[in-house]
Amino acid sequence: MSLWTRIVQRDLRIAWRRRSDALSSLFFFVIVVSLFPLGVGPEPGTLRLMASGVLWVAALLATLLSLGRLFAADHQDGTLEQMLLAAEPLWLVVTAKIFAHWLTSGLPLVLLSPLMGLQFGLEVEEIAVLTGALLLGTPVLSLIGAIGAALTVGLRAGSVLLALLVLPLYIPVLVFGAAASGAHASGLAVTPHFSILGALLLASLALAPWTAALALRISLE
Repeated sequence: MSLWTRIVQRDLRIAWRRRSDALSSLFFFVIVVSLFPLGVGPEPGTLRLMASGVLWVAALLATLLSLGRLFAADHQDGTLEQMLLAAEPLWLVVTAKIFAHWLTSGLPLVLLSPLMGLQFGLEVEEIAVLTGALLLGTPVLSLIGAIGAALTVGLRAGSVLLALLVLPLYIPVLVFGAAASGAHASGLAVTPHFSILGALLLASLALAPWTAALALRISLE
């Protein structure tokens, strides 16, 4: 746990020094969400109907935009090779880096989503459902994205290949995350959708760090 904590603190310090990179994905999220009401029009019913899908797609793309820097800096300065040679298990290092990535990329999107929901005229309960779904879903995006980032680290066209690898795996999270708000708007229970998102989170926590660690070893051989 001491190693895990040090890695998280290190990545957070690096993210603070390079905060323009983290802010770029956050600004992308804000710009994409803000442009939709301007393009669709001021009809309240239409805006409320599309709010969940728009915010989820914007959050997904913003997360995808930030995945490239998950292992890139460590690969460039040789730190990643030292991590592979260390006595500590690589999956522990990967888990710490994924958590730091979510703190700097996913959590700001969750905290900003209530404000973005107000642009679409969402009520308090609808915003709460949307925020809760993003809170469960964004860690899954970081965990799954780490596998693609590990497979494409060091590649010249890695960003394009990363999108092709990760986007199909993001579809279940997008579907059930956006459907939670739709179920609430229809008067249905949101518990099944939250349960599925929780199950996806647990499955990703159990499998993604080990898979990403294996992918890193394959990529650096």
